[in-house]
Amino acid sequence: MGLGRRGPSRLVDADPQGSLGRWADWAMESGERIEICGLEALESQVSAGIQYVIIDCPPALESKATVKALEQADWVLLPVLPSPLDLWASQASIAMIQEFRERRPQLQAAFVLNQVEGRSALSRAAENAIAGLGLPVLSTCIARRAIYRSAAVEGKSVYQMGKRGYPAVAEMESLIKEVLQ
Repeated sequence: MGLGRRGPSRLVDADPQGSLGRWADWAMESGERIEICGLEALESQVSAGIQYVIIDCPPALESKATVKALEQADWVLLPVLPSPLDLWASQASIAMIQEFRERRPQLQAAFVLNQVEGRSALSRAAENAIAGLGLPVLSTCIARRAIYRSAAVEGKSVYQMGKRGYPAVAEMESLIKEVLQ
């Protein structure tokens, strides 16, 4: 919703789990219309004047869907939990992104710390460790908030959650501004 306020936007569900599509279905039940398309429609969306396309990809960068998305993306945001296991798993993602950058030097990529619990010692240690992996870490962190889960269950965006959503909206706005700058 944050990018949708800035220009024509579309969501693409490229994850075989289909969680983005299920979220859109829940939104329809509550009267919200959220347009989701599949990865096969990506090129037509861009040529139809859609300014921002957000692709929900499977976590495995080696999947065909993710490779297709990376071939067309301007930006790759890698959400990573502040845990050693996630950091280790991120190394394969970095190698693949660097491979794509050799063919497409304009491709930008960064880590986004996700589900951060305050500014704990673990979060700070994870941020420092991630910084050494070869991709920048955005300064915006996404906190572990119940409102994200509540919004998903209600088929809404945090932008639609009223006062309860304000801190999450602020995080999203900060993230968008950081990427678009």
